[in-house]
Amino acid sequence: MAFNSDEFRKVLGCFTTGVTVVTTRDKNGIPHGLTANSFSSVSLDPPLVLFCIDKRSNCLPAFNEADGFAINILTDIQKDISDRFAFSEERWEGVKTRTLTTGIPVLENCLANLDCSMHAQFDAGDHIIIVGKVVDTLMKDGGDPLLYFRGMYRGVHIE
Repeated sequence: MAFNSDEFRKVLGCFTTGVTVVTTRDKNGIPHGLTANSFSSVSLDPPLVLFCIDKRSNCLPAFNEADGFAINILTDIQKDISDRFAFSEERWEGVKTRTLTTGIPVLENCLANLDCSMHAQFDAGDHIIIVGKVVDTLMKDGGDPLLYFRGMYRGVHIE
């Protein structure tokens, strides 16, 4: 390999992404969640989406045993929520949620929420690719996306 993992990470940081928080419940009903920018649509028919989770994530066991998950697409005023679900042990403290079809908690005031049943999981290097079938959605009127570029949050005003 002509480059190292730090260089590879910097190169990938040149691709601007949206920021999501992915949520689920474990078999005991305890909510779990993490910040992810590795989110993508897969298929319109059936409606499939994916996200990738590090095999070292302490949330992985919850996602492995869950029947579903939710993708919460963050607005540019939700940086604190992104940071909380990326770094804090107190991820859920003071966070307002609701549920849609699957009963998985979705975060309120996001640009959009996708409620998913578990469809498939694939081993991929140091991550697991988790694919979900979208069974319900919620979309907010207005708002601007939270973006991530070169290791920093960015915003863009959409008119």
